[in-house]
Amino acid sequence: MKSKKKALQNKSILLGVTGGVAAYKAIDLIRRLREESAAVTVIMTGAAKHFVTPLSLETASGNPVYSDLFSNPMAHITLPSLADVMVIAPATANIIGKFANGIADDLLSTCLLSCNAKVVIAPSMNWRMYENNAVQENLGKLLSRGIIQSGPESGTLACGEEGVGRMSDVPDIIEAIKSALTKKDLSGEKILVTAGPTREYLDPVRFLSNRSSGKMGYAIAGAALRRGAGVTLISGHSHLLPPKGAFFVPVETAEDMLKAVDKYSPSFTTLIMTAAVSDFRPEEISGGK
Repeated sequence: MKSKKKALQNKSILLGVTGGVAAYKAIDLIRRLREESAAVTVIMTGAAKHFVTPLSLETASGNPVYSDLFSNPMAHITLPSLADVMVIAPATANIIGKFANGIADDLLSTCLLSCNAKVVIAPSMNWRMYENNAVQENLGKLLSRGIIQSGPESGTLACGEEGVGRMSDVPDIIEAIKSALTKKDLSGEKILVTAGPTREYLDPVRFLSNRSSGKMGYAIAGAALRRGAGVTLISGHSHLLPPKGAFFVPVETAEDMLKAVDKYSPSFTTLIMTAAVSDFRPEEISGGK
């Protein structure tokens, strides 16, 4: 049976790893990218070597790891020219500042300046650094130039503090990469998707439902987002996480879903209904178990 082509199959990813605590996550990112049939080449900064070894990244990627600007004088030209997308994960405040202001003093920063492919950055730093006006201004510059930013997330940071600065989870970075490589042929479209099962309560504890996972609707919502559409996802109970970027409306009963569709559908260009709506509901709901 012919295997289904993966979204990143035959794509070349140039991954920049900088000197942040989250650098160790690059190994898992590489592994997941290769599972998606992508080829990965790694550039690491000198500071990154304090957090992860070149051998670990070379083993994960199956390719040589580059770090020295002068050992291969043309690497800053040839490496970006072969890439379908360039990814910086983690992206420290330092590399963000360099890229935003055109500074090229090592292999990674020179590759960034010579790269004509899409660039995805996954910032990672302490929340105080992330909220600093200089960092925010630099990020604003990059976003205005078409750079794609994934994260950071809010949570417990390596220093033990709570705040925004944790690098995006690997699946979210991969989704950003897929989006970067997807033609935005649905730009301007507004798509409403229903997904998952509904629940019809018999009493405060029991309900009628079905085993719908919501996978189809969530996948459609994610694909529409990649293609540039604005997406609202109305979903019954599911263990899946809504795709980042979608406006999510959780519902329980068929009546809840109908009300949500009636509320949001007038402003949408397309309605895609994949929800497994219950076929029955009780005439009366008991007030007690």
